[in-house]
Amino acid sequence: MLLAEHLLGPPAPHQGWRAQHWWWPCLWVPGENAWRAFSCGGPLWLGNRLEHTVTRVWQDGTDPGCSSTGNAWHQTGSAAEFWDGSMEFSTPSPVPSQARGSHPPAPHPSMASLSLPGLEKFEGCYLHSRDYKNPQPFFGKRVVVVGIGNSGIDIAVELSHTAKQVFLSTRRGSWVLHRVADNGYPFDYNYGTRFLHLVQNVVPKSILNFFVEWKLNARFDHTLYGLKPKHGVLDTHPTVNDDLPNRIISGRVRMKPNVQEFTETSAIFEDGTREDVDAVVFATGYSFSFPFLDGCVKVVENQIPLYKFVFPPDLEKPTLAFIGLIQPLGAIMPISELQSRWAIRVFKGKSGKPALWMYVKSQRHTIQVDYIPYMDELACQLGVKPNLLSLFLTDPRLAMEVAFGPCTPYQYRLRGPGAWAGAREAILTQQQRILKPLQTRPVEESTSAPAIPLIFKLIGAVAILAAVFAYL
Repeated sequence: MLLAEHLLGPPAPHQGWRAQHWWWPCLWVPGENAWRAFSCGGPLWLGNRLEHTVTRVWQDGTDPGCSSTGNAWHQTGSAAEFWDGSMEFSTPSPVPSQARGSHPPAPHPSMASLSLPGLEKFEGCYLHSRDYKNPQPFFGKRVVVVGIGNSGIDIAVELSHTAKQVFLSTRRGSWVLHRVADNGYPFDYNYGTRFLHLVQNVVPKSILNFFVEWKLNARFDHTLYGLKPKHGVLDTHPTVNDDLPNRIISGRVRMKPNVQEFTETSAIFEDGTREDVDAVVFATGYSFSFPFLDGCVKVVENQIPLYKFVFPPDLEKPTLAFIGLIQPLGAIMPISELQSRWAIRVFKGKSGKPALWMYVKSQRHTIQVDYIPYMDELACQLGVKPNLLSLFLTDPRLAMEVAFGPCTPYQYRLRGPGAWAGAREAILTQQQRILKPLQTRPVEESTSAPAIPLIFKLIGAVAILAAVFAYL
């Protein structure tokens, strides 16, 4: 396995401004009990510093192995030691290869920016979802969870098994997707395909919204369950949870509108209803912050300009990369792997930094990305995007699986740097590996793959061939 695949470091503890998503910028070396950072002058061994706070990361031109344009990186921080308090450390010239940071909208625990009347006199406890660890402290309590993103729903569902009553407060509602889709297959196995992505680009969005909403309402009526929002299902980032409808229909979770104000012992909602509550969990999201990065990355209104969501354009040399600073409509780890592969090739000088005019032309500030298009963008930078036309001509069986099967990371190991000889076999047998854990009891009728009618496959193949020429 390539070293780049181990770029993701461990999350730092929840302390101070550090959030659960700050990852130490090092590479894990398989089989060696150390974290490894790369600098201009070579590798730097940092040891097992897993409980560290990075307080400052800066550049200078003092390292003789680097240019004077600011290619050398330095880090300063502190580490908590259980036996002697704390210690300071300084590491010369590591190349920060990964950074993702976030914190609540205001310094916790005040959360003053929430501006909810009466919160200051509320006698119960309240906290941000960042500080939620487990449901045990809420045993037998009446809890309001504010916010219906993925964190809010997950916390509400978990609390419903322990708390006396859970109220899930939402300002605008949400469409709730599920991980287990048609025929029991994973949702992204059924719908994360190149063929369906092509259909999505051809069919009007209003029709797609109607179809997906019809599918979701067939599972449970979002209006009946108090969840239906005004926006379409494809108009915002999806919320995913398999258990919420079960908890609502059993009465363990009760949907409520936005909180209007708090009293000493209760929450008053915008519909005028009042509920006695003992605790409040604010799952109201995060805002990005990188206070340790000496101003080389600017965050304005929770937006950050990065080329392909990876490289800051203002650095003279591309020695800083952001891995995983995205909100994909799909799995994040395959994207992080491709970002890591690209970043390392740039660090090694095998893939040049794009010209500034290219950045200006293509810059995007939002961190939400579509899974397959963004993966293909990164793959083009690396030279590993699968060539569908070539595959249809030379290996039709593989081409059909690439086009109509799930878009898994194996597709980006078929060619180019980092190609893997086993990628073809892995793609052709991925369905078997998905089914294998389920087949623990033999039955006469075997489970079949989600069927796509042959006519649609043929139409899709022609459409994909036409689209391939547009890519070339």
